[in-house]
Amino acid sequence: MAYDRLMQPVPLDDLAARIKPGLLIAIPPDYSGVSVAATRALVARGATGLRFLAVPTSGIQIDILIGAGCVAELEAAAVTLGEQGLAPRFTAAIKAGSIVMRDTTCPAVHAALQASEKGVPFMPLRGLIGSDILAHRPDWRLGDNPFVPVGANRADPIVFLPAIRPDIALFHAAMADREGNVWVGRRRELVTMAHAAKETIVTVEKIVDDSLLADEASAAGTLPALYVSAIAEAPRGAWPLGLAGVYPADTDALAGYAEAARTEAGFRAWLDRFLDAPSAAA
Repeated sequence: MAYDRLMQPVPLDDLAARIKPGLLIAIPPDYSGVSVAATRALVARGATGLRFLAVPTSGIQIDILIGAGCVAELEAAAVTLGEQGLAPRFTAAIKAGSIVMRDTTCPAVHAALQASEKGVPFMPLRGLIGSDILAHRPDWRLGDNPFVPVGANRADPIVFLPAIRPDIALFHAAMADREGNVWVGRRRELVTMAHAAKETIVTVEKIVDDSLLADEASAAGTLPALYVSAIAEAPRGAWPLGLAGVYPADTDALAGYAEAARTEAGFRAWLDRFLDAPSAAA
């Protein structure tokens, strides 16, 4: 696939400026290319009133954004700092009732995004039946399988999930080329997010000159520019999280965040350092 125009990378702050109050932002889990660089830019801009969809979980990214007052609403299967324990600012917000929280499951998030990806209004899913979560999601409908043979002596219930179409998919990747194609490798949830969302904005480690779609080996792991709205170059833009094949997570920095964020005062002190520091040394 070739394009007759080049996609010019934009400044990181311009990328963050696309994320406005009320928009639904899809973000990936900690292991899948989190744009901490864009997170920093959003906090620095004083963003508020944002709605987030974790695909399907989130960790330090959403915890920072909640602590900084950027988040109005969150849908997620889980929020955790993994080996570092609970996400403290998320936990405090839930206890205080300061954000709207919609519990979901990993398969439900993926299925609802796949519905938008395919251009259909809903997706059926069976595994939710029997769980308490159905009682708290009136937007999910329990119905009968319409393909049960006439005269069958048993019902076949199934859950219908409405399609989720995020306004923006936001993630970090290893590289993009000058045509706007983005290398995502094996992280296929990033492709689903981009297909389902109205816009996809990406931070990358670097911009390369050669087309990522020109070679079969790289094309297989590339999100075409057709699905990409804007790119900003942000070296080490996932730090302190890792980026597969590029650099590992900084476990000391993550542990330092988990300790500091246990209190509001500790989080505020950490946030000041985070905003002032380059990406590799908050």
